[in-house]
Amino acid sequence: MATLSKTVTYEEWLQMPITQDAIEEVVNGEIRIMPPNKSPHPELILALQIAFLPVLDHKNTLFISSTFGLVVRRMPLTCRNPDVAVFDRATVVIRDGYYHSAPQLIIEVLSPSETPKEIAEKLRDYESIGVPEVWLFDPEPETVAVLELRNGKLERVALLSEGILTPKHFPAVQIRISEIWPE
Repeated sequence: MATLSKTVTYEEWLQMPITQDAIEEVVNGEIRIMPPNKSPHPELILALQIAFLPVLDHKNTLFISSTFGLVVRRMPLTCRNPDVAVFDRATVVIRDGYYHSAPQLIIEVLSPSETPKEIAEKLRDYESIGVPEVWLFDPEPETVAVLELRNGKLERVALLSEGILTPKHFPAVQIRISEIWPE
């Protein structure tokens, strides 16, 4: 991951050209450019789309699994790019083309290059905006950590390698963990 040396404000960031080939996040005003995702990352995202999309009520639910900006705070600017976010449409706030509200579920597929410090930093950002549930898919041991917001903190409530995942806010979704991992 590369970090640009100059910190940016929200207003400066809005004026910057959009980079088509790079994935970027802004953390405390620092732009972080990440390499494209490697396998099995895209395969896991596709498997999640296949599991979620047929059973969600699309009139009331928004499922996003593309590169997008989730503004955590404007000062210092922090904008995350979760792998998957699922929103109750009634809670979605969009300003300047970016999402400024907490989704009900965030799913992250961990990369081997992500450090525990970077993951903890990302989770603190999700806590700060009140994301009630986060799933962390770890391809190396093929596990899913389920975290829930309790007393303002995301706490791990399960670490699963098998069974069925059901998001708290979207109970129609039933994901068999064994069917998510690429063969």
